[in-house]
Amino acid sequence: MPKDSRPKSSAVRRERKGPTKGSGGQGKRRLQGKGPTPKAEDRVYHKAHRQKQLTERAAAKRQSGKPRSGGSGHGAEDVVAGRNPVVEALAEQAPATELLVARDIESDGRVRESLRHCAERGIRVKDVTKRQLDTVTGDAVHQGVALVLEPYDYAEAAEFIADLVEASSAGHIDHPPLIVACDSITDPRNLGAILRASAAFGADGVVVPERRSAGVTATTWKTSAGAAARIPVARAKNLTQALKEAKAQGCFVIGLDGGGDTTLPNLHLADQPLVVVAGSEGKGLSRLVRETCDAIVSIPIAASTESLNASMAVGISLYEIATLRQGVRPQ
Repeated sequence: MPKDSRPKSSAVRRERKGPTKGSGGQGKRRLQGKGPTPKAEDRVYHKAHRQKQLTERAAAKRQSGKPRSGGSGHGAEDVVAGRNPVVEALAEQAPATELLVARDIESDGRVRESLRHCAERGIRVKDVTKRQLDTVTGDAVHQGVALVLEPYDYAEAAEFIADLVEASSAGHIDHPPLIVACDSITDPRNLGAILRASAAFGADGVVVPERRSAGVTATTWKTSAGAAARIPVARAKNLTQALKEAKAQGCFVIGLDGGGDTTLPNLHLADQPLVVVAGSEGKGLSRLVRETCDAIVSIPIAASTESLNASMAVGISLYEIATLRQGVRPQ
């Protein structure tokens, strides 16, 4: 056989061993899959999980035969009054125990729809007098119907935030977590409006403190126009500590305040895991919460206006964040 006379410096193509580009690796170096995507009802941050919880609780109560929490001892804060609010609450699977209907009222489509929802869900319907309804609803405009609610089942704030961050990292949600936190907001109507804005602009949940804060009451349900069933609310024993834990999970915390060092249109953190904190209209953000924030953000308003309502500030901020995340802001 003739000897190879090619110089040693000549380029010689050799076949490489190992995985080819884009193969995901082989053997011990292969990529690990994230596993199947959990069902919506099994993801604690998904509204379907909340619906499943409400359904299971209602079924358990019916099977156990325990007295309903409404009874004769409920107060106005546990009762949704008015035909439209009652229909909306029932349609959104509000955790109801009893529908109160005044005797001899003039029925319409809303009353019939409310009765249909109660029949489908096994909710008790009770005939009462108008005077009894006046007492139960705190003399609210009830139009002859009122819905008694169960106490709201809050998520635990730190666990809720950790689950959201993990879900985002695993690709089970296609966006960085976006959470709204309420600092000393004591008006349930404001909380209801915040829930409505949060649901409208893609927030994943709302966190409220356990003390000195409005909770999810009948007034909150009514103001939220059903959003209270679509977006989870978590409670924190200490809001400042919950914000610190969120930062440890990789979230940025921004506070909304008129004297902020950053204006909303220049918010460069919009595409990051984010907690937006709204303070009360009177005192704004508390000192410890303010010190915990990574940035204090203000919304430009006319000089003749002192400040914005907390729910309005949240709505504007969430709209801006949603716009920046979608990258549709005109240049």
